[in-house]
Amino acid sequence: MSDLPALDLVGRKGVVFGIANDQSIAYGCARAFRRLGADLAVTYLNEKAKRFVEPLADNLGADIFLPCNVQVEGEMEAVFAEIARRWGRLDFALHSIAFAPMQDLHGRVVDCSREGFSLAMDISCHSFIRMCKLAEPLMTDGGTLFTMSYHGADKVIEHYNIMGPVKAALESATRYLASELGPKGIRVHAISPGPLKTRAASGIDHFDDLLARVAERAPAHTLVSPEDVGMTTALLATGAGRMLTGSTTYVDGGYHVMG
Repeated sequence: MSDLPALDLVGRKGVVFGIANDQSIAYGCARAFRRLGADLAVTYLNEKAKRFVEPLADNLGADIFLPCNVQVEGEMEAVFAEIARRWGRLDFALHSIAFAPMQDLHGRVVDCSREGFSLAMDISCHSFIRMCKLAEPLMTDGGTLFTMSYHGADKVIEHYNIMGPVKAALESATRYLASELGPKGIRVHAISPGPLKTRAASGIDHFDDLLARVAERAPAHTLVSPEDVGMTTALLATGAGRMLTGSTTYVDGGYHVMG
């Protein structure tokens, strides 16, 4: 039995980007990582967000707590520099960051502005690539990288609009990153939760209608919680996930299999 992989994260070090409040998917994941024994670094968007995130970081016993607005030059680099200084290594990193300007999110894809599309891609997709690049030299013994996607990357979801193509790019990037980093023992995952009532989701038109439809049609006949997403994600960071990489893992009660 000694050759079986450990199903915990005791002694592992991880960083979580994207906690906004206690309803955030990122916080559900952070709680699961911590429950399995990991030591955490946590970021917050800006001073306005700090007062909401700091108590959560305290509850998690976060060793590192720093600002990270991916649009601000040098802030993500500063987080990884502090991780290198304090820990000297990294075992996993989670990216739960997405944004599109409201006028582009609420409009047709064909009407999306060049500026809005570029901004959505930079914040929601390229920042994940940047995170992976910064994490790579710290993952000397391998590691796991996560990002959050949605079913709208694969199927047309009404009112998801420009975020569908953006998340599709994110899932494609996940596959390419898995191929490039796999030889170093670094695994890369896109996690695709079912819809949750998060601050980010509140910007989607008719979101309550989507929640009701998913709860009705999903085989599980219920909505997922941040904790459900967190435990699945944390499991993939353990030795149990050592041969899994490059895929999109759905945590949606089976909704994505329905026609």
